[in-house]
Amino acid sequence: MFVLGVDIGNTGAVALIDESGELLEVCDMPCLDDGPKGRPSVNAPLLAAIVARAGATQAYVEWVGPRPTDGAVQAFAFGRCKGVLEGVLAAGGVPVTFLTPPQWKRLVGIAPGRAGAKDAARSEAIRRWPGQAAFFARVKDDGRAEAALIAVAGLKREGERDHGHFSAGQAAPRAIGAS
Repeated sequence: MFVLGVDIGNTGAVALIDESGELLEVCDMPCLDDGPKGRPSVNAPLLAAIVARAGATQAYVEWVGPRPTDGAVQAFAFGRCKGVLEGVLAAGGVPVTFLTPPQWKRLVGIAPGRAGAKDAARSEAIRRWPGQAAFFARVKDDGRAEAALIAVAGLKREGERDHGHFSAGQAAPRAIGAS
C-alpha cells in the first residue's frame, strides 16, 4: 500500500510513503508561471504524471480554504489548485481523505497554530527520516515536510479509526529510524 500526502498550494508538495511510514518520494507541487498575468498555477498534466507514477491507493490532503486576509485573486488561485488536485486524484482513481491542519498536526506531534510551525514540520520530518534530511533542508521545503507528515497522519488516523488495530496485512505506522 502506497499513500500520498499533499500540502495544497502553489508552494505545496506531494509525498509518497508506504504503509510502514517509509518516505519513498517527495516533490514540490508542479507549477508553471502560466496563470493570468504570469502567476504560478498547478499544472494538471505534470501533477497527473506524479500521481500515476506513485501508484498510491490513498491520498491524504490538507483541508484548507481561503483566509479572511486573502485577496480575491489569491483565494481564486488557491481554489483552482484544490480543484485541479481533486480532479487529478479522481481521474487517477485515488480516494481522498481531507485532514484539517489541527488534525494532522496533532497526529504527528506538532502543536497546531504555533508560531514557527513550518520549522517544526521540517524538524519533525528530519527526525523521522534522517537519511533523507536533504529533502527538508531549506526554509522553503516546509511544503515537502508537511506533505510527508500529512501522509503519516493519515495512516495514524486510519489506525485510530480501527480502534488502534490495523487491518490484516497492514503494518502500524512507525517513525523511520526509531528502534
